[in-house]
Amino acid sequence: MNEKIDLTRIPNHIAIILDGNGRWAKSRNMPRIYGHRKGAFNISDICEYADSLGVKVLSIYCFSTENWKRPADEVKYLMSLPSRFFNHYKEKIRKSNIKIVFSGRRDRLSNKLNMLIDEIIDITKDHKGIILNVCFDYGSRDEIIRAIKKLVPDINSGKVNLPDLDSKTFANYLDTKDLGDVDLLIRTSGEERISNFLLWQIAYAEFYFTKVLWPDFSPAELDKAILSYQSRNRRFGGLKEDNK
Repeated sequence: MNEKIDLTRIPNHIAIILDGNGRWAKSRNMPRIYGHRKGAFNISDICEYADSLGVKVLSIYCFSTENWKRPADEVKYLMSLPSRFFNHYKEKIRKSNIKIVFSGRRDRLSNKLNMLIDEIIDITKDHKGIILNVCFDYGSRDEIIRAIKKLVPDINSGKVNLPDLDSKTFANYLDTKDLGDVDLLIRTSGEERISNFLLWQIAYAEFYFTKVLWPDFSPAELDKAILSYQSRNRRFGGLKEDNK
C-alpha cells in the first residue's frame, strides 16, 4: 500500500470498467480470449487488495448488454469465464470473507450459468467482507427500464404512492439497491467513456481514467486511483465551508 493513502478516506464503493483485455492479448500476438482469461484472474488480486484497504463494495463490468454483438466465438468464451474463474478459486472463495453478488439480466444466460451464479451467491451470502458486485449481461439503461417495470405495478397497487416517489425509493428497484452509490469510477485502457455502466449510481462519482490495460492493472495502480480520488474536493453540488 502507498503510505500516502489516507485509510480514513477510502471510497466505500469503487466501480471498474475492465477494458483492454483484447488489446493486451494482441500486443503479445495472442488471441483475444487469452486477454479475457488473464483479465478475469486479475479480478481476484484487485478484490483482495481493495478489501484490505477497507473498500466496502467493488463493482466490476464484466459483460455488457451490448457485448452480445461481439464475434460468436468470443461471446461463447466470455460465457464460460465465470465457471472457469469459480472452479479455479472455489475453495478460496468459500474460505474468504468476500461476498459475491450479481447485477444484470439472467434471462439470456444458460441454465448451467444461472445455477453457478446461484451457487456463488449462496456460498458467500453470509460473508462479512467486501462485496464483489459482478455486472454480467448488464447495461444501465436496461437496468433502469427493468426497475420501472417493477415499480409500475407497485404504484398501481398502492404499495408506492406516486407523489411520494423520490430517488431513494426508485433506487430500491435497481439491481444495486443494497450497494449504495459509486464513489470512484475507474476505466482502464485509456478510453474515456462510461459505456452504459451504472449511470444512476455514478451521479456524483469521481472518475479516474488510466491507459493501463486491465490485465496489467495492479494494486499499485489502484493506489494511484485512490490517491487521485483523495486529492479531489467532493462537494455533491454544494460548497465546502472553506470555499464559500
